[in-house]
Amino acid sequence: MQQNILNKVLDDIDLFNLNDPNLQLDELGYEHPKELLYGQRMSKVLFEFMPSPSPELQIAARAQHIGRWLSPRGDYPEGRTGYLKWRTDLSKKHAQLCSDIMRRHQFEEASIEQVCGLLRKEKLKRNPLTQALEDVICLVFLEYYFIDFAAKHEQDKVLSIVKKTWGKMSEQGHEAALALKLSSEASDLIKLALAS
Repeated sequence: MQQNILNKVLDDIDLFNLNDPNLQLDELGYEHPKELLYGQRMSKVLFEFMPSPSPELQIAARAQHIGRWLSPRGDYPEGRTGYLKWRTDLSKKHAQLCSDIMRRHQFEEASIEQVCGLLRKEKLKRNPLTQALEDVICLVFLEYYFIDFAAKHEQDKVLSIVKKTWGKMSEQGHEAALALKLSSEASDLIKLALAS
């Protein structure tokens, strides 16, 4: 696959996410559309975690939250059933939006199907690429979003989320997570969760 075609797909994912009306500050205090920033963080962490990821994995990482603002959590019922339905519908929406972009750039259907399978988290723990994507998702959460999440929730819930996150990761993911340069507060919460 030509690198310029891959770059065009990644650029089009970014262009789509530029439409996110929700804004978020980066580490330097600059404001960005929330899902644009998330996608770029996913790509950064992917290359730190896996120096030579496949084009399909690069696309899936960048498109992990494509158009997420179009399906608000508030549109679904409260509780676990509503949450799971929301997550399932989101993954299908991400796959559909991403496949549209890939087809526009004449990607092979096999590659499109592979990316859609990754975005739907198919064969987690059995497909190495799906597992790598899940590891990157968890690493991005821990590095960029965990401490803000922890500040908004009771400690019991925070510890439960850390345990669930840890359970989704591979041994390689665990090693990468333990090597993250986190705040002492974040590190202490993770240690507490893993010890309990």
